[in-house]
Amino acid sequence: MESGFWSKLKKPIMVLAPMADVTDAAFRRVIAKYGKPDVIWTEFVSADGLMRATPEGKAKLMRDLIFTEAERPVVAQFFTSDPEMMEQTARLAVELGFDGIDINMGCPDKSIERQKAGAAMIKDPARAREVIRAAKRGAEKADGSGALPVSVKTRLGFNKNEIETWLPELLAERPAVITMHARTRKEMSKVAAHWDQIKRAVEIRNEVQKDIPEGERTLIFGNGDVVDLVDARKKVEETGADGIMLGRAIFGNPWLFSNLKNLSESQQISLEEKLKVMVEHTKLFEELLGDVKNFAIMKKHYKAYVTGWDGSKELRGKLMEATNAKEVEDIVSSFLM
Repeated sequence: MESGFWSKLKKPIMVLAPMADVTDAAFRRVIAKYGKPDVIWTEFVSADGLMRATPEGKAKLMRDLIFTEAERPVVAQFFTSDPEMMEQTARLAVELGFDGIDINMGCPDKSIERQKAGAAMIKDPARAREVIRAAKRGAEKADGSGALPVSVKTRLGFNKNEIETWLPELLAERPAVITMHARTRKEMSKVAAHWDQIKRAVEIRNEVQKDIPEGERTLIFGNGDVVDLVDARKKVEETGADGIMLGRAIFGNPWLFSNLKNLSESQQISLEEKLKVMVEHTKLFEELLGDVKNFAIMKKHYKAYVTGWDGSKELRGKLMEATNAKEVEDIVSSFLM
């Protein structure tokens, strides 16, 4: 198993989840600046698309894979059910300079499942294992200096909890990390995450990999309903997980990971600072992605940045009408006068 940078991180490891149309290049830069997690993931990208698209289509997908040095260590996440596509895409990730490769085996989107990818991989463990092996082959560095670590993000099962059979299949391929979203595909996010199953995942890892030295075993991360770092550390204590992946808690709060080093330091963010960072985020989105993504994507962020205080509803209403960064800046400047 190639653990790469993972073995150098201090546990518990706190990481940012990949979220489509959320953790894009613009928001990742903001997060890296104001509250950097231990590891950042890109949005997930179609391996098939990267390898088969027209030059124009590929160029658009490549925008999801731009990153800065400030974001390191940064992991590129891909989805596919085709081992050959996975191997080629892993090779691309090496060329682009990523620190790791993650395979999405948990996304419940029907269009992705129709490609037998995402959560559909749970139904075909043999193919899932092939895809992991393919990623590892592609992750080998051309100069022979090793390979990028390969990790997997998945769920407890498809229609029911299958952790007792599904997790050992993945562990047999010894990925560097397995992040377990503590729900099944069928449950989506409609029920509370089953954190007792993350504890069970750690036990299964210890059973399956008992003959492997502790420092070389696959890391188990838990994911689902984590509200902040205090909650994350509590869940580590309860489950024995090596790390926690936080997702939706980052909405409107790029400072989420800012007290990573010192939990006793509660950092109060003023309303003015919050709105100024929202404008900065908007400008970055327009600059980096404005020609390939719809500006309406930013509206979900405005709902999260602007909430819970007097006047927020009115300001939010105005922001929902904005069509570019200049309008957003003017609306916020007027509000702060």
